[in-house]
Amino acid sequence: MFKLFTINNKARFRSLLLLVVFSSFTNCFLTSCSSNKKNQKEEQIIISTSETETNTAETYPLDSINGEVSLAQIATSPHTVVLTGIPKHRLITIYKTRTEHSKPEPAFSSNKSYDEPIDPEDNQTGHFVPGIDLIYGYNLVNIAHFDLELEKINFLFDHPVLIKSLYYPSFIQDSLYKQPINRYYYLVSAYDEDTNKDTLINKKDLRKFYYFNADGTEKTLLIPADYSAVRSEYDPMNDVMYIFAQHDADKNGATDKKDPLHIFWINLKAPAPAKRLY
Repeated sequence: MFKLFTINNKARFRSLLLLVVFSSFTNCFLTSCSSNKKNQKEEQIIISTSETETNTAETYPLDSINGEVSLAQIATSPHTVVLTGIPKHRLITIYKTRTEHSKPEPAFSSNKSYDEPIDPEDNQTGHFVPGIDLIYGYNLVNIAHFDLELEKINFLFDHPVLIKSLYYPSFIQDSLYKQPINRYYYLVSAYDEDTNKDTLINKKDLRKFYYFNADGTEKTLLIPADYSAVRSEYDPMNDVMYIFAQHDADKNGATDKKDPLHIFWINLKAPAPAKRLY
């Protein structure tokens, strides 16, 4: 009788334990899904005035996407004054701050040159490309360029975009094969157009890759408009950057798994529209 009672208690305990575990897993799964959907919705720009917050106190001399969205219509905030390798030129990162989760996170700010050995116990990292530092964007919607001598400011983009990577001249003097190297330009990859016509600018659109001159006043598209940048590699022997990009072959304004992947290259000594490698 005692043995039967013990077995029944054990069975009830296992049932209760399974119920608790299943309930915890379900809550965790639902919370994760909710969080992912929230983050996905957060990092996008809606092409509709009815969905944006209009700031009537200030006006910006900027064009807008489809004549509807400008910097004045979304909540933004400057975050960092970026020290560049061009003494009189400074950059200001501008982030979308619609929600409390919009926290700018620079990838790294290196204090080491490309040629300098990296200490495995040091948290700092060398430059991915000699003479160039890199910032990854999350809700980074524009970059302001300021000339300290002329006391003049201008924006790299004339409307809000989603910048994924910003390459800029390193503040620390760098070298390539022990030879000093300097850069006088900026490279930016960004989602800057509603290419798939779903009224949103987000990661479903084509990711463009641009060159800007030192003053940030001249913009050049480096890969064809019907391509979307995927990743890049650096070739130190030739000082060349290889850009892997998907071709929007079906012209739907988005990239699909079936879209072919091609490789382009640019000469970092004098960046110009990329040439097809493969």
